[in-house]
Amino acid sequence: MSFQSRFAWPARCAAALLAAAGLYTAWTQQTPADPPLTVEKIAEDLHVIVGAGGNIGVLTTDEGVILIDDKFDRNVEGILEKVKSISSKPIRYVLNTHLHGDHTGGNARIASLTGAVLFAHANARALMVEKKMPGLQNVTFNDRASIHLGGKTIEAYYFGRSHTNGDVVYYFPDHKVIHTGDMFAVGGPFIDYSSGGSGRDFVRTLAKALELNFETVIPGHGGPVLKKSDLAAFRGELADAEAQIGKLIREGKPKDQARTLLRTADFRMCCKSALWERAIPGLWDELSR
Repeated sequence: MSFQSRFAWPARCAAALLAAAGLYTAWTQQTPADPPLTVEKIAEDLHVIVGAGGNIGVLTTDEGVILIDDKFDRNVEGILEKVKSISSKPIRYVLNTHLHGDHTGGNARIASLTGAVLFAHANARALMVEKKMPGLQNVTFNDRASIHLGGKTIEAYYFGRSHTNGDVVYYFPDHKVIHTGDMFAVGGPFIDYSSGGSGRDFVRTLAKALELNFETVIPGHGGPVLKKSDLAAFRGELADAEAQIGKLIREGKPKDQARTLLRTADFRMCCKSALWERAIPGLWDELSR
């Protein structure tokens, strides 16, 4: 399989993120033909459910299951079926990486069906309240938290603004794995300024995530499993793109030429999607201040 076919964001992922960023209601009323959900194994007790919407992390324990994100409401039946194929234990927690509906859309129904506790950063919940989104979390945190179940632990970290102002990195210390949500999705980043995202802070936030002791990354979309070196490359390429934009600003180049003047053809992980191009004008304005 070629790198391009493995890692390119399909149009459906791009449309889903755009919908989640500002067209949540309209998108959830649509019923596109979703690709089938599949399960990828990282370890005996750690899997990823891949398909429409964001990648779902699944940690199984003797006392129950912890999910990281839950795609759209329309995917709930398929998600529950896949979880049952992994473990007979009940879903006890759903941990959201951020607010967008392709990662939180299953919250309300999964919580209703299973009694699972919903968890996210405080900023993510506040944005969902503001945007009148369903599936509000029961528990929130600010900087760092730990979730313990069945003798296993997931650590939650908020390192600052990036894709939104409420993105969480979930760390599985026993596996040396992180789940980044849409802080890292190949071809991006998408900077959702309507949800407090920041291109200026993005690189610093990724640098803090890279300080964790991990080897494997579950990205927000695609992959589904990448390496720490891939995340480091993504950060480096984004820093390069931002440096180029800063130089163009200092040279007095017009903002509407940014897309054509940026040199990203050699990039491997970053700045190759329509979502990235959509974020460039906002990033230009941010770096101009």
